[in-house]
Amino acid sequence: MIFERGHFKSNRIQKSSINESLNESRSFSKNKYESKPTVFISHKHSDLQDVEELKGVMEILEDLGAKIYIDSMDNNMPGHTCGDTAIRIKDVIKHCDKFLLIATEKAIESYWCNWELGIGDTHKYIDHIAVLAIKEKGEYDHEFKGNEYLQIYPSIDFYNGSTYYRESTQLISRGYYVCKPKNKEGLRLILPLNDWLNK
Repeated sequence: MIFERGHFKSNRIQKSSINESLNESRSFSKNKYESKPTVFISHKHSDLQDVEELKGVMEILEDLGAKIYIDSMDNNMPGHTCGDTAIRIKDVIKHCDKFLLIATEKAIESYWCNWELGIGDTHKYIDHIAVLAIKEKGEYDHEFKGNEYLQIYPSIDFYNGSTYYRESTQLISRGYYVCKPKNKEGLRLILPLNDWLNK
């Protein structure tokens, strides 16, 4: 599934609170969050048209008990992009339990996002990495520039409760799932997002 821009737009809290949350400095230490699954979120900083969308993704993950890492919120990050930035990002990706790429088209074109995905691939593939694809409003799925990512990495999808498991009379419960790419038989293995976070 490729979500349309605006799907994750947060309506739960005021915009001023969102900006405050995203701008606050945080330090990241794996030991600090041992009881919670940790998720590194890779995204194009200047791409998300409004911060409510990113905050909406964060809210979903935090509601499931995850602790989120976003590099712009890390007070241990150097003040300007340099080699130390890359070293810090590599270290955090390695120590986070999960890696999530918010795959907008600009993120797919981003040098940094692709580099982070490569590090995530090295340390998290395939059970601990996922792509959350977001297309522009009105765009067809086949027009999405990152379709090849969805063929090799698990993706986050949403089921509305009206889809049946293959060859079953059981409905897939409403919610978000991490779905592996289709196998040789054309089947997609799915896991509830909460189960994936805690796996």
